[in-house]
Amino acid sequence: MIKTYTIEGMTCQGCVAKVSYVLKQHASILSVAVVLSNKSATVTMSEELAVDELQNLFGTSSKYTVGAFQPTIEQKSESVFTTYKPLLLIFVFIAATTAIASMNNGKIELMLWMRYFMAGFFIVFSFFKFLNLAGFAESYAMYDVLAKRVQAYGLVYPFLELFLGAAYLTNFEPTITYIATIFLMSFSSIGVIQSVLDKRKIRCACLGAVFNLPMSTITIIENLTMVVMACVMLWKA
Repeated sequence: MIKTYTIEGMTCQGCVAKVSYVLKQHASILSVAVVLSNKSATVTMSEELAVDELQNLFGTSSKYTVGAFQPTIEQKSESVFTTYKPLLLIFVFIAATTAIASMNNGKIELMLWMRYFMAGFFIVFSFFKFLNLAGFAESYAMYDVLAKRVQAYGLVYPFLELFLGAAYLTNFEPTITYIATIFLMSFSSIGVIQSVLDKRKIRCACLGAVFNLPMSTITIIENLTMVVMACVMLWKA
């Protein structure tokens, strides 16, 4: 069973480590993912625990207060473009720039464009994650299947994107690169799809902790687009 609680009183990464350590002392708690940005803790447990029971772990004099989780992201009545403007603009800029780079005799070479686009996508998106690596890992642990259980995976993920970007840019072992992309992005999509289907109003970590983008079908489309492009390139290869 996985449930999210609010943890008021956290101010730094030291607090994150302290809260995580205290919660893990309960025999029914299997793993904990603490997020400083929205002051929450996603707890994987063998049985549902009441708020009071978790609060008792910290003691009556503790500065930390456990409460029922309330989503921090509010979906405003804005257009898709307004909400996802940073993400959409990045896609457009990468697509346009790589289209120019892949032109030959006035025509765009589709396969070359897809390779350059994938390179640009992974390098740029990893860049935003590296701006606040710890913040990304915290946000990613809110919904990714593996990051919920292994917090270190959130710290490793941006490096995987960067390596894939470099592989596409240099055309390193294309077949292996395509297969790695299909596996990574498909696996990453599982948590995204679950969150969207559960209508959880949480932050999407695709651009790290820099932009406060809500999770939605846009994120699913982003991931699956990369999967489809990798499949096409693998088939053509």
